[in-house]
Amino acid sequence: MTVEQKILITLYGDQVAPRFDLATEVQILQLADDGRLMEEKTVVLPRASAEQLCHLVLVEKIRAVICGGIEDEYYKYLTWKNVRVFDSVIGSCKAAVKRFRSETLRSGDILREPLVRGKNGTES
Repeated sequence: MTVEQKILITLYGDQVAPRFDLATEVQILQLADDGRLMEEKTVVLPRASAEQLCHLVLVEKIRAVICGGIEDEYYKYLTWKNVRVFDSVIGSCKAAVKRFRSETLRSGDILREPLVRGKNGTES
């Protein structure tokens, strides 16, 4: 039997949203205990609301939240509800998930994608 956990990432495009309370889109991932992706969905909220996000976290049985800045009140509430909060994370959603799955994600991480050099020597 595999143990599964759900994580929620606040989104701004393909990046981790800079503020929890202003996010209107989130990605919810269900991971197996070995890190395999079991299910993935994107949820668009009708408006930005920290209260609605906290409610969504509880309803969806989220075990970890990855976000940018979060007010102390919501951080304390989520951690009181036994949700791990990785806050002040800057970077792409993809990089955050990769770090989370490898158990190397920490609050305050700045996730930089490796630069790719093109044929003409330019970086992208």
